[in-house]
Amino acid sequence: MTDRSFDEIAFHRAGIGAFATFTRPKALNALTLAMIRALAPTLAEWAKDPGVRQVVQWGDGGKAFCAGGDVRAVCDAGLAAKKGGKVDPLVRDFFFEEYRLNRQLARFPKPIVSLIDGICMGGGVGLSVHGRYRVATERTLFAMPESAIGLFPDVGGSYFLPRLPGRIGIFLGLTGERLKAPDLLDLGIATHYVESARLEELRAALAKEPADAVLPRFHADPGPAPLRDHRAAIDACFAADTVEGILGALDAHGTEWAAKLAARLRKMSPTSLKISLRQLALGETLSIEEALRMEFRMVRRCMAADDFYEGIRAVLIDKDHAPKWRPATLADVDEAAVARYFAPLGDGDELTFID
Repeated sequence: MTDRSFDEIAFHRAGIGAFATFTRPKALNALTLAMIRALAPTLAEWAKDPGVRQVVQWGDGGKAFCAGGDVRAVCDAGLAAKKGGKVDPLVRDFFFEEYRLNRQLARFPKPIVSLIDGICMGGGVGLSVHGRYRVATERTLFAMPESAIGLFPDVGGSYFLPRLPGRIGIFLGLTGERLKAPDLLDLGIATHYVESARLEELRAALAKEPADAVLPRFHADPGPAPLRDHRAAIDACFAADTVEGILGALDAHGTEWAAKLAARLRKMSPTSLKISLRQLALGETLSIEEALRMEFRMVRRCMAADDFYEGIRAVLIDKDHAPKWRPATLADVDEAAVARYFAPLGDGDELTFID
């Protein structure tokens, strides 16, 4: 394969490495359908190319690896389709192809090294967390904040979050807590820590030597992990099997830390919180394929409901951070409503994979 550049992503080969660069720095490298459609076939080529020993991916601009999916574009398309009583192709295709890409990354036969320098949220997590090596820097900021915009921790969150230590995955998936390098390394979300000033040198080395030989040489100590002090409280408070139970445990904890978390949860979409908790409970025993199929059912139901559009309005458009969720309270979200998010789709609508 020769080097290729698109408007939003670039590919090149050097030595034993194949390199992908996300090139939307002004948009914090947010993932678009065009980027997905360029990356997926390129990965397929690299998987078959005997000269490619490893894949390295990073975001241009120094501020973000990938700040998430381009949810604003999806929101605009979805709103237009809802008014016409139909499903917009962009809405279906974006998640269909993004989730396929997540599975492709998870099953990729060669090491993938993600250099997570800067913001990594939502869709950016899906690009990085399924690969073998995840390199954090002092600028890394990681989160799954979907409950704040009327969604749920997708892109394989059903699979990787429940497999984190204790109840950390439930905590991260519900609260959208933002983590930096020390906690990411401590939890195993990141595999290595490298100072951002050394990344260019690291990329050059990865063109010459296998990652398992290179990364230990560049790895440094990021310092203590702040979240470790709260691990016991997280395991205790997030052990409940209902959102109401979690809130009750946080209220009873009696600390400022717990009170802030409870206040944050109470601002989020009640529907998102309930479907996310069920999703993460189910995901603990699912394969990556089963988890992504479940998420595709969930996201299609979210796109047909109201909270996603209201969340995008409140957070990204009007930025008043005062969403009017429907239903407005946890008590108004019954079990039957939650179950509908997980029900099978119609014939021909389910997520499928290509081997």
